[in-house]
Amino acid sequence: MTFDAEQFKANLTARLRRQYGKDISQANKHDLFDAVSASALEIIMPNWMETRREYEAKPTKQLYYLSAEFLMGRALSNNLINSGIMEQVKDVLKGMNINYDMIEDEEPDAGLGNGGLGRLAACFLDSIATLQYPGHGYGIRYEYGMFEQHIENGYQVEYPDNWLKHRDPWEVKRSDLSVTVKFGGQIKYGKTPDGQDRFYIENAEEVTATPYDMPVVGYGCNTVNTLRLWQASSPNGFDLQLFNDMQYHRAVERQNDAEDISRVLYPNDSGPSGKELRLRQQYFFTSASLQDLIHHFVNTVGTDFSKFPQYHVIQLNDTHPVVAIPELMRILMDEYNVGWDDAWSIVQKTFAYTNHTILAEALEKWPIDIFQRLLPRIYQIVEEINRRFMIELRQKFPEDYDKQNHMSIIHDGKIYMAWLAIHASFSVNGVAELHTKLLKEQELKNWNAIYPQKFNNKTNGVTQRRWLLSSNPELAEFITARIGHGWETDLSKLKGLEKFVDDEKSIDELIAIKLHNKERLADCLKHTQNEFLDPESIFDTQVKRLHEYKRQLLNVLHIMYLYNRIVEDPSYNPPARTFIFGAKSASGYRRAKQIIKLINTVAERVNNDRRVGGKLRVVFVENYRVSMAEKIIPASDVSEQISTAGYEASGTSNMKFMMNGALTLGTLDGANIEIVNEAGEDNAFIFGLTADEIIKINSEHSYNPQKYLDRSPALAKVVNQLVDGTYDPTGQQFKELYDSLVYGIEGQRPDVYYVLADFDSYVQAQEKVAAEYTDRKSWARKTLINIANSGKFSSDRTIEDYVRDIWHLKKVVVK
Repeated sequence: MTFDAEQFKANLTARLRRQYGKDISQANKHDLFDAVSASALEIIMPNWMETRREYEAKPTKQLYYLSAEFLMGRALSNNLINSGIMEQVKDVLKGMNINYDMIEDEEPDAGLGNGGLGRLAACFLDSIATLQYPGHGYGIRYEYGMFEQHIENGYQVEYPDNWLKHRDPWEVKRSDLSVTVKFGGQIKYGKTPDGQDRFYIENAEEVTATPYDMPVVGYGCNTVNTLRLWQASSPNGFDLQLFNDMQYHRAVERQNDAEDISRVLYPNDSGPSGKELRLRQQYFFTSASLQDLIHHFVNTVGTDFSKFPQYHVIQLNDTHPVVAIPELMRILMDEYNVGWDDAWSIVQKTFAYTNHTILAEALEKWPIDIFQRLLPRIYQIVEEINRRFMIELRQKFPEDYDKQNHMSIIHDGKIYMAWLAIHASFSVNGVAELHTKLLKEQELKNWNAIYPQKFNNKTNGVTQRRWLLSSNPELAEFITARIGHGWETDLSKLKGLEKFVDDEKSIDELIAIKLHNKERLADCLKHTQNEFLDPESIFDTQVKRLHEYKRQLLNVLHIMYLYNRIVEDPSYNPPARTFIFGAKSASGYRRAKQIIKLINTVAERVNNDRRVGGKLRVVFVENYRVSMAEKIIPASDVSEQISTAGYEASGTSNMKFMMNGALTLGTLDGANIEIVNEAGEDNAFIFGLTADEIIKINSEHSYNPQKYLDRSPALAKVVNQLVDGTYDPTGQQFKELYDSLVYGIEGQRPDVYYVLADFDSYVQAQEKVAAEYTDRKSWARKTLINIANSGKFSSDRTIEDYVRDIWHLKKVVVK
């Protein structure tokens, strides 16, 4: 992109004057961030407009990625780097006595996602643009993120994540493209002039969906794709008559109900009203997105919808947007008089589905009463899809009624959205080799039997532009100095680093870079949380969503075990270790919140016990988010990837840690298996039961946690410390965690996630970590081998796999 320093300065000062009525001497940090971002967008805008023009001038198939989450992180640095103007902008600001780092830290993380699902979507958009493919995202413009996490007295406390407190300078409101989404109402039936059946809805609640566009800037090219996010409002939400009658709350009731749809990311859905709001969210953004696509298609191509799949492929990111399938049927049939068979053919050629889990509870199922009341016509279409599907099943399995009932899209009073997605989509992919294997052989075995051609694997990846070039600039310079540029868009080039594994100068420099990153993180946590970290200690990190299968509990039980050893055995002298946690628990997930409380309770005890003598420290990072991950991951020595084997679909933090030189401590689960295959088992620390062993134990119903407690007194002691008053005088605070391990609760058998079974193996792996870290140069060689072999885990490779096997896109070079 062309950068004009004088024009940039003029845009910056003009923005301050127009938006805030200030000059640079009067501007505060946020004013400057806004002005710099808006001025950068002015530079990006011509390419953004030219990209749209190019796509419209030469119509071609485009990818539309529907996702409930897009965990984009901060936009300023990422967009400046991808645009190739970072250094020029820094130089201009330096000449104006403006500190760029201060401005960067002023940007809030966009509250549009929470975990790996949303971060993957963000990486994918980055790679699609960088590879010059026409592809865009569709989602919701959440007014508030899931929540801002504070730790108070050791507990997670949720506060509003008001990331839009100030306007977002990176978004462009497109009121001219607003559409209407309808909920409820009554189905009416009529005939078209040519005698076809026609259905329509009367007395429906109408909600206006207004799009806000964000640029997705490709690296090293002119492509700027679009993330389009929908905001909900009511077209007639303010009743002036009621207001004048002094019924103020009722006067704005409809507006509030509509705005609730895009109010908060992942509202608590533990009750019926929460479930209804979740479903409203999902239908709202999928309907708006499909209407947008259809309107554009009609305006540019016409109403020959048999051509629709030639220009559109829609990837459903997990089950959240699956309601798009019957919605496209509704639009085609009810609004454009397309017959059922033709509409169904179009649907089957348009949608592809990504499955992100094997956990049954994570495969969405909607109660019929909620679904039918909220979306009566959509439910009618789902019923018809299922009726026709059941005819197929009865023909294929005429006497297997159990299979027919299990595979029915509607059964047991619920609609099974994953079943609908598999039946209607032309592609169903898992996100790691093990995950896809388990889907085909276990969870979705019946479906694979009838649709083997649909199932395929696409191992996840992450973008090296954000997770290495931007977040770890010293390491990026180290890499470029040895193998040159090019790795930024072809991560397989990192393989060239292997020839430096025995180069002493390179190893010493790598050790120094890691130390600098640790010092940077330590300085950040000192100022934000008053935590004091020893950069010479091992930084052992587990940062991810808090869920029992991810086994943060196993990690903290091991910390309790280490603490016991240090206190009881004065001769025990392990290397100093800092255990770093970062995680949010879903607001209604009680047991996960207890694990957060346990981590913080143990941290308080360990960090304030002089007998520990600096050998052990525990830190829980508040409000874990992308911008904090960008500091934590480059600083980490050990990457904790310790989920129960067979339960983690893929993981992406494991990939970020690997390319930043942290060694994986993990089970053979998800993408860990492929990481070990690439880097070698000698350069990781693997422990625990395998997925096949767990499947066997589950099938035999042979698991007895008591035998692990009996054979390991050290384990028995830490488990008993949950209730014996060591960490809680009442013995009640962590009793549910204790019961879940030893006895089982809520109808579940004890230790569902094999924490006790894997404990001794985990301890042994941790001892190996401690022993090997004492030889820092040997450790650094292992880190360099990991970095050199992380090329497979670029989202660029993942996107090329999707394009080759599923999307069949063609590159469009924007001039």
